[in-house]
Amino acid sequence: MKFIIAVIKPFKLDEVREALSLIGVDALTATEVKGYGRQKGQTEIYRGAEYNIQFLPKIKLEIAVPDAMADRVMDVIQAAANTGKIGDGKIFVLDLENAMRIRTQETGENAL
Repeated sequence: MKFIIAVIKPFKLDEVREALSLIGVDALTATEVKGYGRQKGQTEIYRGAEYNIQFLPKIKLEIAVPDAMADRVMDVIQAAANTGKIGDGKIFVLDLENAMRIRTQETGENAL
């Protein structure tokens, strides 16, 4: 199993979720986070004063999938989240040793 973490722009969440549901991803966790990378923040003007915002709002998606789906999930997230501009985000894939569904105590891929 694989654990996929994707950090995307907030306005792309619905597009990514819809694209993932089309390939059979039934569950994911989305968290509002703040961060920066190469984008290095942005400057905004509020009531005539200029503010340098270093941590930008992002959405972190966490998805557990069988090994066979990992590459497809990455491709779908990349296609749906891509704007072609700096700050589109990143996708990380980690090995997932085990999982358990609390209600039924199913483990492994059956828990997904």
